[in-house]
Amino acid sequence: MDIASRQDGSIRILKLTGRLDQASADNFHKALIPHLDDCSATGNPLLLDFSGVEYISSVGLRVMILAAKQVKVQNGKVAIANLTPIVAEVFQIGRFNLVFQVFQNYDDAVRFLNQ
Repeated sequence: MDIASRQDGSIRILKLTGRLDQASADNFHKALIPHLDDCSATGNPLLLDFSGVEYISSVGLRVMILAAKQVKVQNGKVAIANLTPIVAEVFQIGRFNLVFQVFQNYDDAVRFLNQ
């Protein structure tokens, strides 16, 4: 799992590439922590661009749940954009689309985070 980070105004954008599975989940979680810590009511909203994620396992979903819980406690805003078809199906089956604000494209996610 590769993570590229950039800033778009106040929004921190993480572009994820690869597989979010048993082999990469711990490293992904460790890399995500500083961004989650800053994703608060007074910090930066966080956009996770999943356009390069080809697979997510239950271990990867667990990391996502932990991230959602942390952001909620901090009154932050997080959104996910550009799910690949296979990952979108996993999100729908697991009802993760009810846990996260999920958008089909980057622009809609940015509009939500800028509200």
